[in-house]
Amino acid sequence: MVKTRPRPAVNGVASADRVLTVLSSFQVGDTALSLVELVERTGLIKSTIMRLMVSLETHGFVNRLADGRYMLASEVMRLNAVYQDALDLERHVLPRLHKLTDETGETASFYVRHGAYRLCQYRVNSPHRLRLHLQPGDMRPMDGAASAEALRTPYVRMQDGLEPFYSSGATDPHAASMALPIFGPLQEILGAIVLSGPAARLTADYAKSIRGVFMEVAEDLTRSLGGKSIRDDKSGNRAVAAEQVS
Repeated sequence: MVKTRPRPAVNGVASADRVLTVLSSFQVGDTALSLVELVERTGLIKSTIMRLMVSLETHGFVNRLADGRYMLASEVMRLNAVYQDALDLERHVLPRLHKLTDETGETASFYVRHGAYRLCQYRVNSPHRLRLHLQPGDMRPMDGAASAEALRTPYVRMQDGLEPFYSSGATDPHAASMALPIFGPLQEILGAIVLSGPAARLTADYAKSIRGVFMEVAEDLTRSLGGKSIRDDKSGNRAVAAEQVS
């Protein structure tokens, strides 16, 4: 028989950033987490986590099991249902593709993995007469092109400070592109944001010069779809470090 552990006598409301740090520590495949596991994943101290859990349990975000472990509760499922119902990928993607094309003059696209191919799902064409002729729905092989590289990238690479992929002549000898993966809230890859153009115009040097705006748009799209950007991950690491120091 499993003994029910007494609930900690704690009061007060923890700061929002620490609450979110604890919730974010739950990963796909987790059934329940012990206090020790939460400490290891968040870098927070036990007393802080216990205070957080009292608030989260009160609002239906976690349940405390008889053995003292914690699992996510029904409020998380309810919010996920609200999110899925409201998510309109086109509404998130197209405005950012227009922004990229307006600021760089090149064609901006959003690719998704489709079996052994990459599929162009959304596209905003360059205003230049000389441009690549590809339309939404067209498919290309998973070769060495920047978009294919991005679609093969696991989330863990984000923690290493992922830079945009660049390719020239991979699929078409006259075409060049740069790309970054876009991740969702479960660290799943949703697709890749891509900038493409003639190799003579979208050179490696030009790609480097527009790196800032390209990464800014990619990170903005990732956040709007519920994922964490490179900067978000770095901010989270700094917050954990600050907690450990305190």
